[in-house]
Amino acid sequence: MSKEGRDSQVAKITINGVKRVPSAAFDRIGAFVRYRLIGGEIDKGILFKIVMYIILINVAFIYIKPILYMVTTMVKDAKNILDPSVIWVPKSIFLGHLQEAVRLLQYTKSLAISVSLAGAVSVLQVFSCAVAGYAFARLDFPFKRFWMVMLLFTFIMPPQVVILPTIMMFKSFGWLDTVLPMIIPAVFGHGLKGALFVIIYRSFYSTLPKELDEAARMDGASAFRLFFRVMFPLSKSAIVVVVLFSFVWNWNDFYLPSIFMFTAENVPLSITLARMAAEMALAAGAGEMSVYEESIKMAAAFLIIFPLLIVYFFAQRWFIEGVERTGLVE
Repeated sequence: MSKEGRDSQVAKITINGVKRVPSAAFDRIGAFVRYRLIGGEIDKGILFKIVMYIILINVAFIYIKPILYMVTTMVKDAKNILDPSVIWVPKSIFLGHLQEAVRLLQYTKSLAISVSLAGAVSVLQVFSCAVAGYAFARLDFPFKRFWMVMLLFTFIMPPQVVILPTIMMFKSFGWLDTVLPMIIPAVFGHGLKGALFVIIYRSFYSTLPKELDEAARMDGASAFRLFFRVMFPLSKSAIVVVVLFSFVWNWNDFYLPSIFMFTAENVPLSITLARMAAEMALAAGAGEMSVYEESIKMAAAFLIIFPLLIVYFFAQRWFIEGVERTGLVE
């Protein structure tokens, strides 16, 4: 083809004074636009990212909305509560509901009990569940499969099934209205969600190379020394997951404290919140319902979850890394 012919194919065509691009140029532009919108892979294009951000924002709003409602409600005074135009943003900030919630919850004493109980159980479960998980993962002992099945059985069995004999047993020990029914089981790797923590440790220790055991045994290390000097220090990611899970679950737990400690004088925040709600319900039934009732309840709920928000704010990076390394995301 001559040079003039090639130039005529590439050149822009003018029809009625309007410049038009050949179809090949349109194809290149269309391919570029499709590549930018859809991407070379399904998760690389702009459309996919827009859809994902819309989904994530909506899911995040579902979780954040109750907290926003709680915060905005607890700082409303009577004028804002009775004003139908005030929904999310109050016109003034009133902190009297927080002070009243602190008084009704006996917050200082109940907070200390909740921190002590959740902290003690989580620390005990860190060590006891680690020992059990290491034994299931690295040691050989009689009826190992049988005991693993029993462990899984305790994990899937609802606690309500055995609560009556458990109450009778702890009553015979004289442990009712104390924290011992929650703490003593944690010493033996049980307690709230203890079986799950054993499974987490077992999954983690199963991923470690066998050469660590062989090298330690060649140096004359026993099973206990191997665990405490080698294996347990390596399980920092699993420790973080177990500590946070155990602390949060024991902090939020109402069922076990309500069974073993409901008539006690010194109780955790979950029990004081239930008692406060019952007192308000009785007052409402007697015709003494206050316009501040909902705001006080929201303030009390905020005071209970606020320590957990602080803990998660500082520990979120280690928590996410621990979940990934222990295989929980699988």
